Amino acid sequence: MKWNISVLLAIVLGYAVAAPRAHVERDSAKYVFAHFMVGIVPNYEVADWITDMEYAMEIGIDAFALNNANVDSFTPTQLANAYEAAEEIGFKVFISFDFSYWSNSDTSQITAYMQQYANHPAQMQYSGGAVSPSEATSDDTSFDGVFSWYAWPTNGDNSIIPGPMTTVWDDEFITDLAGKPYMAPVSPWFSTHFASKNWVFICEELITDRWNEMLQLQPQLIEIVTWNDFGESHYISPSEPNHADDGSSEWAAGFPHDGWRMIMKPYIAAYKAGASSPSVSEDQLVYWYRPTPWDVTCTSDSLGPPDGRDLLADVVFVTTMLTSAAQLTVTSGSNAAVTINVAPGIVTNNFTMGLGAQSFQVLRNGVSVLGGTSEKDITNTCAYYNYNAYVGSFNATGGSATPTSSISSSSSTSSSAITSPSSSTVCTAGTGSGNYIGLCNFCCEYGYCPSDVCTCTSYGTQVPLPPATGQDGHPLSGEDDSYLGLCSFAGNYGYCPGTACTCS
Repeated sequence: MKWNISVLLAIVLGYAVAAPRAHVERDSAKYVFAHFMVGIVPNYEVADWITDMEYAMEIGIDAFALNNANVDSFTPTQLANAYEAAEEIGFKVFISFDFSYWSNSDTSQITAYMQQYANHPAQMQYSGGAVSPSEATSDDTSFDGVFSWYAWPTNGDNSIIPGPMTTVWDDEFITDLAGKPYMAPVSPWFSTHFASKNWVFICEELITDRWNEMLQLQPQLIEIVTWNDFGESHYISPSEPNHADDGSSEWAAGFPHDGWRMIMKPYIAAYKAGASSPSVSEDQLVYWYRPTPWDVTCTSDSLGPPDGRDLLADVVFVTTMLTSAAQLTVTSGSNAAVTINVAPGIVTNNFTMGLGAQSFQVLRNGVSVLGGTSEKDITNTCAYYNYNAYVGSFNATGGSATPTSSISSSSSTSSSAITSPSSSTVCTAGTGSGNYIGLCNFCCEYGYCPSDVCTCTSYGTQVPLPPATGQDGHPLSGEDDSYLGLCSFAGNYGYCPGTACTCS
């Protein structure tokens, strides 16, 4: 989205823009939302919505802001599916009208949507009203709060400036609001490569910088930008086969961002608790980097390089989440290994980028705690420019915590069309609830789908197994024996989710 500096996204409580109130009883609870792009899910079934929502709930997200456009004929169907799914699992949603497409002439249609859903059991309520972001000019006072779109270092109007991110825009909005609720934006990245927008913002260590700012600022509300905007590369969701491809697969396919959810989970908990720093209960590591140096020349790209790339640094970023102090060693390509001491808690460091394989290791008292080598090398050749981040992770005892894909890219399932098992078929897709969801999605795809915690949603010919890694997977400390088989099977085939298993 592109917002002019004079444009705010207003939070309106109720199904129509209300006049200023003499007094509003403010909600004291803190909530975290995530921006969800409805425009790229025309084929979603209720089950697809549930999958996304359960992943979001697992890290503490309370609701999806349903960004939608009136030009999409499937908008009514997908809004209905989203509300149905949210009600089924106890999640919340609210409609976010994208005013790149909606306008003031659509007031009657907007009001009709709000009247339809304002009292729905899954509608997000705040301070006694249904939440609904709408567009407002800077001199408008007929709103109950404001959401800023300035989630990246900028002087306004999509201007790209050197980082790091500051709270200059947040402070200005909070002052102008004079006590009205402020919904602050949090985003991990922003790069895009369409003909209509071709730029990269200077995000780099933004994910932890911004969350640390939020713990100090303590705004009433936070919205993560975004859950699934692959086109702008700030998605934190897993891959989903029923997303429509708007051309972003050129830079998003094969670039997981799951590790960023691992970072956000303890920050969300700290924000809701009013803490000044996040708590860490397990040793984990998340890394990210671009696939090429900033000044690479790509041979087949007619668009040319994105604006802003000359402000980037050629570095590899590493966030350690440690229960106690340790040593971190990073070997980036042909560069000499670099070892630093790292304090407990969540700490982000960066290392000079080198061409080739990227390896990470954490040792404590001379004993390896976690680490491994990324599946993505850094190269200095390319056909098309890609300034998206490749995000990976490791958890304690060395297992990779980055799923290659939580849902098979070659199969599409729905709750209304499940094939039946036979003597010649095996499970080829499945799902689970809560913390089981990623494990069940992975294991069921390859024929192992324990019925006590997973539900098989499709049967067919055995899907070829990934190469065996020999990793020994075990449940995380505190998880029960229902994880034993799942962690063992998944770990042996290269999937070791850091929220459920440890692998060695």
